[in-house]
Amino acid sequence: MPKEEKNTTEHDHGDRTDLAHADTNASFPQRDDIANLSEDHRQYLFRKHGTLDLHPVPSMSDADPYNWPRWKKNTNLLLVAFHALIATFTPATIVPAFGDIAEDLNVTIQKASYLTALQIAILGCGPLLWRPLSSRYGRRPMFIASLVGSFCFNIGSAKAQSYDALAACSAFTTFFICPAGAIGSAVVVETFFKNERAKCMGIWTLMFTLGVPTAPLIFGFVAYRVGYRWIYWILAMINAFQLILYIFLGPETRFNRHNTTPQTQLSTFKESYFRFRRIDRTPLTILEFISPLRLVKYPCVLIPAVAYAMTYLCASTIIIIELPALFKAKFGFNPEQLGLQYIGIIIGSLIGEQLGGRLSDYWMKRARSKSANNTVLPEHRLWLAYPGYLFCMAGTVIFFVRTEQAPQGQWNVTPIVGAGVASVGKQMLTTVLITYAVDCYHEEAASIGVFVTFVRQMWNFIGPFWFPQMFRAVGLIGSAGVAVGLMVASAFLPTVVLQCVKGRWRFAMRGGD
Repeated sequence: MPKEEKNTTEHDHGDRTDLAHADTNASFPQRDDIANLSEDHRQYLFRKHGTLDLHPVPSMSDADPYNWPRWKKNTNLLLVAFHALIATFTPATIVPAFGDIAEDLNVTIQKASYLTALQIAILGCGPLLWRPLSSRYGRRPMFIASLVGSFCFNIGSAKAQSYDALAACSAFTTFFICPAGAIGSAVVVETFFKNERAKCMGIWTLMFTLGVPTAPLIFGFVAYRVGYRWIYWILAMINAFQLILYIFLGPETRFNRHNTTPQTQLSTFKESYFRFRRIDRTPLTILEFISPLRLVKYPCVLIPAVAYAMTYLCASTIIIIELPALFKAKFGFNPEQLGLQYIGIIIGSLIGEQLGGRLSDYWMKRARSKSANNTVLPEHRLWLAYPGYLFCMAGTVIFFVRTEQAPQGQWNVTPIVGAGVASVGKQMLTTVLITYAVDCYHEEAASIGVFVTFVRQMWNFIGPFWFPQMFRAVGLIGSAGVAVGLMVASAFLPTVVLQCVKGRWRFAMRGGD
């Protein structure tokens, strides 16, 4: 942001005693970005925020999202977080209805599960397209286009009469609904100051994660009571409701702070809600659509991404996707009963988020306090990955072993307890591994988010194609052993290597850049 010239006379001799008093008693250091502001700009910020200790420094405009009132910021965050939930929620809604879909469309249950596998892949690839477009044309137009498209294709899914038609409509629905999973983090950065971002990012991340286990719980009832096609009708209604809320309560957060001219309230309203235009005039190139994939050359990003993707696959996706087929065959459950099995996963995810987020922050803060120069290597955070791995391995083993040992037709809660334990570990690793990668290259935070999502979704896309074959070949107990072996080889051991090299790869790559 260009810095305005400081009006020395007005600053030193003016009669603005309220700001002078605030400056005298402020606890923040006199930073250059504050000292170089004009007196009018300083007065404006103090009236808006009651302080000048702001990171980053907002412009002198009511249209700047940093200057929005608290209710407006929080409302927009909730809209984006809920949109992120619906992005992962949508592919998972039909999980308890695989049997009904297979019977209605005359396909196997495994082939019905490919509908979700296809959507998982698109959730990974779609953000590569949406992020550059949202940078040029704004977040609000992308969200509105997202909801219009997903609304139309959810209706198409509800009316599809063949497997191919349903697969095509589901694919387009997922492509349109996925932007919040790509640019939600950017909205948080553009709206909230640095000291607020961790908490707000946590809200967005948790909602994004909870979409997968929440969907089967809710729509198991729908599929059983009124039929699986009503799943798509209800999703279309949700999209329409979101669209209405965005139109009236979801302003644009992509703001050009190079223009420091004060604006009237009318122009502010138009700027935030009704001005659809190209915001960034930088030429759009093909390379920008695949730019996050270049992070594959950074071991401190690639290893956490692969470790996270493998543990997510073996401790979450394999349970969520295969639970309906396993429990339908073992216990004869209907879609409603299948949906209830996901309560354990939801509880585990909530517990894991608290452990991963709060414990991780405490762990690093404690290390800094004991450090001579108040610094700590990012690799110190990885110590908390090991409990996450152990939870994932133990929970996966419990789920498969107890499902195998359960007598035919006699359900017990222990497999669900195992699924919950695995979810605790998975959610802990989500925070620890992604935060570690961002700690290493914080200037690449946005691209790291897209890259990690891409790697995770590609692994999870492949899984449903070989899960059933593995179950038939080695049984459920043998499959638990395979899953643990994959997590040890692809996640646990590479994390040990990262800690052993103590950042040498990170520094080497920085030097190479």
